[in-house]
Amino acid sequence: MRRRISWLVVATTSTVVVSFVIPLCLLVRTLAEDRAMATADQEAHNVAILVAGDPTQLRTFLSGINRRGATETRVLTSDGKELGSGPPMRSDPDVRRALSRSEAFTVVDSRGGRVLLPVVLPDGTAVVRSTVTPDQLRQGVARAWLGIIGLGVVLLVLALLLASRLGRRISEPLREVAGTAHRLREGELSARADVRGTEETQELARALNGLAERTGELLASERAAVGDLSHRLRTPVTALRLDSEAVTDPDLAQRLGEHITVLQRTVDAIVQEARRPVRTDLTPSCDATATVARRVEFWRALAEDQGRAMTVRLPERPLPVPLAAADLANLVDVIVDNVFAHTPEGTMLRIDLRPGTGGDGALLVVADAGPGITEGTRQDRPGTTGLGLDIARRTAAACGGRLRTGTAPEGGASVEVTLPPARA
Repeated sequence: MRRRISWLVVATTSTVVVSFVIPLCLLVRTLAEDRAMATADQEAHNVAILVAGDPTQLRTFLSGINRRGATETRVLTSDGKELGSGPPMRSDPDVRRALSRSEAFTVVDSRGGRVLLPVVLPDGTAVVRSTVTPDQLRQGVARAWLGIIGLGVVLLVLALLLASRLGRRISEPLREVAGTAHRLREGELSARADVRGTEETQELARALNGLAERTGELLASERAAVGDLSHRLRTPVTALRLDSEAVTDPDLAQRLGEHITVLQRTVDAIVQEARRPVRTDLTPSCDATATVARRVEFWRALAEDQGRAMTVRLPERPLPVPLAAADLANLVDVIVDNVFAHTPEGTMLRIDLRPGTGGDGALLVVADAGPGITEGTRQDRPGTTGLGLDIARRTAAACGGRLRTGTAPEGGASVEVTLPPARA
């Protein structure tokens, strides 16, 4: 927009400047010619006054005029004598015209300018010719044109600077509104546009702020509704658990207990997802090495209680990834909890964190020596819903990463999470 405004102002200003510069330059040239011809005419009249007088005085006066160099003046006397140096006057068509018509006139052509003034005397007609060269006709014109054109260029530059300043005042508020829209798109729901600029820009900023507020309200309402639904599911699940404990058949009671445990974990995962706050960071990031190390220390105590051998390999340098520390910690907890919940006690566990492909990002591998993952459409462990891994998969995908499941070299399940590098 700034560029278009600048070009529009430059085009308009240049049109106006050119419309004035060209006529002004022509006027300056005409004035210079008129000034030179007026000087020649004045010199011719001064000489004509002395034509009828003493020839010696006339010669002296002509010599003084010609020495000044403003014009070159010559006289053809009535008796045919030529006063002043130069080509013969009798062969000049202008002189013959003055003699034949006995009228004064001026001529301006490529040879310069000439004033012809016939003087009628008792013994005949004398002709006074005052000549100016082409350079004298254009004297001072180039300097005047340079000043006029320079002034026009200065006006164009000033117009360009003014247009740039005006365009900046118009475009900067729009860029700020666009920047706020990008921040909202990336999850910074607290971002608000500064209401300033033109009336249209202010209206756009107010509309965007209203949209952001409405979006926040809808998200809060949605999460509140999901959280309330999840809490309401806890009551029947608790009732089912109490009823299962009253079943006298041990096998049936065990199966009911397992199913209720799976249902309980599913409800807990829904509640956890519903309570997860909407991230407000413009560019969320954290050190994957430090975050995974903290979660490893948290789970190490439980692994020791269950007799699990936990192998941990972490890099010695930070690995910045585009995830908030709480989200990455939740992702690690979901994957590790999946191992603890669905493998027998004493099953070994390996947590490996290393740089991603090319040395950027991070690759997290959680493997175990348990029963592994079935080959199904969801690739879940037997007896589970897979909701926890779905949550982890969505968390990784939200920042441009991915989660894959497979078989570990230890014979159990392997979960690989690839995370891109954090944006600068």
